[in-house]
Amino acid sequence: MNQRFQNIRLLLLDVDGVMTDGRIIYDNSGVETKAFDVKDGHGIKLLQRAGVQVGIITGRESMVVAHRAKELGLEILYQGAKIKLVPYEEILEKLGLVDEQVAYMGDDVVDLPILSRVGFAATVADAVDDIKPYVDYVTTREGGRGAVREVCDYLLKRSGKWPMVTDRYFPGEKPG
Repeated sequence: MNQRFQNIRLLLLDVDGVMTDGRIIYDNSGVETKAFDVKDGHGIKLLQRAGVQVGIITGRESMVVAHRAKELGLEILYQGAKIKLVPYEEILEKLGLVDEQVAYMGDDVVDLPILSRVGFAATVADAVDDIKPYVDYVTTREGGRGAVREVCDYLLKRSGKWPMVTDRYFPGEKPG
């Protein structure tokens, strides 16, 4: 159990390249679609169950993202954030948090201003190489392919909250 991870109260996520694989798909009518990994969604729910809020700050605007946020019960959603530090600071003030209580997951240079401030900074395996030296953790999974779940599990295990949120899934004694 690590005090640094026990202090995390909020996980903020970028969308394109983190919650998704970064591709933007339009159909013939111009309707945008994105693919989200169900394991990421379950990881977010586990974090929420442990008392950690989860939110989104993204540079693009998309109804698909709004639907996914609603489905996951995410009350913190900032879209169209060209300078992500502005909504980040609004969130800190609104929730009464300090940098050390926040984890952030981004994948490109636009995320560096937040990644360099938070208590725990993470990125995906296929992130822009230039940001990797600035984060605490690089996932083994790529964006949109379970990377968010990997970070959720990492935070839960390092904070000692993993058993609290997973015990009900294991019948009898846990293996190993």
